[in-house]
Amino acid sequence: MTQNALSWVKENYFLGGLFVALFTVTAYVVRLETRVSIMETRGAEYTVAQMEEMKQRITVLEQSQSANAARLERIVDIMTKGGQPK
Repeated sequence: MTQNALSWVKENYFLGGLFVALFTVTAYVVRLETRVSIMETRGAEYTVAQMEEMKQRITVLEQSQSANAARLERIVDIMTKGGQPK
């Protein structure tokens, strides 16, 4: 019985792989359809509001990055020139 099952699995491993691939694609399509449905339900206003919030977050991060870059540049200047901080 076990030998028959093992030999069937060895001979039909392609079917197992095909089943896994089909399951994966089905899960992806369902997830994508759920996202589309949610976007259609909430509407474009919600999407625009989310995009504006992301733009604000990006702006804050860019400002923080610029400030950090200036601080690092100052530290590098002090360390390479051996000068005292102002």
